[in-house]
Amino acid sequence: MSVFGILGDFGGAIEFIFQERESVSGGVQIGGIPELLGFGWTHLWISVVAVAIALAIAVPIGLILGHKGKGEFLAISTSNVGRAVPSLALLAFFIAFIGVGPGNVILVLVLLAIPPILTNTYVGVQQVDRDTVDAARGMGMTGSEIVRKVRFPLALPLIFGGIRTASVNVVATATIAPLANVQTLGEPIVTPQTYGFQGQLGAAIVVAVLTIFVDIGFSRLQQALTPKGLKVARTAPTPRRGILSPRKGSPAL
Repeated sequence: MSVFGILGDFGGAIEFIFQERESVSGGVQIGGIPELLGFGWTHLWISVVAVAIALAIAVPIGLILGHKGKGEFLAISTSNVGRAVPSLALLAFFIAFIGVGPGNVILVLVLLAIPPILTNTYVGVQQVDRDTVDAARGMGMTGSEIVRKVRFPLALPLIFGGIRTASVNVVATATIAPLANVQTLGEPIVTPQTYGFQGQLGAAIVVAVLTIFVDIGFSRLQQALTPKGLKVARTAPTPRRGILSPRKGSPAL
């Protein structure tokens, strides 16, 4: 018995990832790296397109609303609605009007990604210190310059938090795409009659690993793009209270 066999269904799921096998219904070879790479490529490009469109919509709106100090109800309500409406229900709704295909899936994922990005962008811009904004205005900066050169860089860490949340949600939810005739890593999950339980579990493991790598990747990117001043402010040691270092030349007590 192989090591995979000792691990039971989990071992069978790992074996499904790396080795082809005959389908549950027979007559078709399933699993293995080549098939999963094909599913993974479709999964990734659909997710990337959806997040990119959501960024193009949500970030400018969040920057404008946060800078003007208006639209808090819109930002918070959008976030709440995004959590309340099931993605599967949206997919079924758009199938009725748009039909099946990548466009349907991307639209659903865009609507899923917008709320956390919009909310975090709005909150991040609102939390920028008002004295900093007033100083920039006193230097003669226009409203758009303040947004681009002051508010946006300082709000970037919180904005990236929203992007990370949205990206992880999108990658995880893209598993429903096969219901709209788009073969992503969700294909083995939604067709157990062909892939069986071990195929479902194997695909779920791949999706989980992919979401972890996406989250880590955005975390690294966030650290790279965060202004150096904010990094210094976060890592600067906090002075200890109650301990005064004697000045040079002062008599020792």
